[in-house]
Amino acid sequence: MARRTLLKPGGYERLLGIPDDEESLIRHYSLSPEDRFEALDRRRPWNQLGFALQLCLMRHPGRMLRADEAPPRAIVAYVADQLGLRPHDFAAYARREETRLEHGRLLQQYLHVRLPTAEDRRAVLVAAIDAAAATDRGEAIAQAIVDVLRKRHALLLSAREIDRIGRAGRAIARGRANAALIEGLSPEQLAALDALLVAEPAIRQTRFGWLRSHPEAPGADNLSGLIERIAFVRALGIDSTRRERIHPGRFKQMVREGEVTPSWLAADFNAGRRRATIVVQLIALREALTDAAVAMFVKLIGRLFSRATLLGLVIWALGQHPAPPSFGRNVAAASARAQR
Repeated sequence: MARRTLLKPGGYERLLGIPDDEESLIRHYSLSPEDRFEALDRRRPWNQLGFALQLCLMRHPGRMLRADEAPPRAIVAYVADQLGLRPHDFAAYARREETRLEHGRLLQQYLHVRLPTAEDRRAVLVAAIDAAAATDRGEAIAQAIVDVLRKRHALLLSAREIDRIGRAGRAIARGRANAALIEGLSPEQLAALDALLVAEPAIRQTRFGWLRSHPEAPGADNLSGLIERIAFVRALGIDSTRRERIHPGRFKQMVREGEVTPSWLAADFNAGRRRATIVVQLIALREALTDAAVAMFVKLIGRLFSRATLLGLVIWALGQHPAPPSFGRNVAAASARAQR
């Protein structure tokens, strides 16, 4: 099975690629007089154009020209026009690897940027962890990595390195969230959480599934079932304030993931993830079950009120006029509708 990447297909191209629309060309790749002077100081036309193109890319998106890379024709033509050169001159520059690397070193000094160091990579990992504390979205994590490198005046890492560091940061953030959610629980509580995923013959399912399959139709028996579930959740002793130990965005995401995770799959998670998933679901279920019980109680009271009102009208009508033969049938039909 292929390894999942941090970004979806095309994501790294949008992050590290070269824009070729007119607005972006003008915004990012317009050369200053100093830029043109530096470029035209090279001896041959292809070196002048290649130097200027590398200068542009090191400013935006913030990386060196890759070996054998063919920039979009639009940027080559736009930069060549500013230098009074021909776009096809770039073909000769692309074949000279040593020249490209030498120009890269000169441009790092000119632009006051540098290649990423080990310290930059540590800072990038911290940024990835911080971003992943709130979300699993690869776009947000990758953008946080890019922002830190730009802030530190370091050239961007390759797509492969950004992917590796971003996924590592996301894994660390997930692990920290899981640990925070279950920290301080007693061995008895942890055992009770694990037991929720064990099928019980009496209810023909796991308690985890039973809690999440609560009845919704208004009725006395269903209200009793909701109350039973609320009491069961409270007996587990999972404090709702545990949600404050992690970022609200992470909590919401874990709630969504847990809602679509069947018991058999949750049982296959490692201990930390399995228990954290259950804790989040119990906190969310406690609130959802309480809201559902209140709403059902209100509906049942409304029905009783409707029936009492109907009965009062019947008594009043009988006291005023003799009831026609069809009156009893009409009252019965109205009562049936009120019950529905």
